[in-house]
Amino acid sequence: MTELDQALESLRANPDDHKAQSAFYDLFLNSIFFVPTCDEMIDTDDKGTKEKVEVPVIIEADGIDYLVFFDQEQRLNEWAEKEAPSFQLPGHVLAEMTTTELHWAMNIGTDYNKQFAPDEIAWLKVVVARCKAESDN
Repeated sequence: MTELDQALESLRANPDDHKAQSAFYDLFLNSIFFVPTCDEMIDTDDKGTKEKVEVPVIIEADGIDYLVFFDQEQRLNEWAEKEAPSFQLPGHVLAEMTTTELHWAMNIGTDYNKQFAPDEIAWLKVVVARCKAESDN
């Protein structure tokens, strides 16, 4: 069980406890996550030139698109049932780069999974922006 797992369990046990919320989200924003990737061909110019690039894996479930990520490489590989390509990003960068319609699926396939809805992600974006603004002053 990781520190993030423990914070998530505490949040689940006490969803209205501001200390549990703060502890989980602070740890989340400052943790490094493994985001699985896949190769995709994209157009690189008007002439139809294509280039292979690695893009984050987005899965669809019940008509909802989820960005998938894991707090441990082992968890990612167990989910993928193989050694999976990925890139690493801290939680605060995930929040900054995520589009408004995307949901998140953290640690799927484990007992410590969590889905994040767009309104929750939007709130995290505001928190990150506020922290950046404060550190710039």
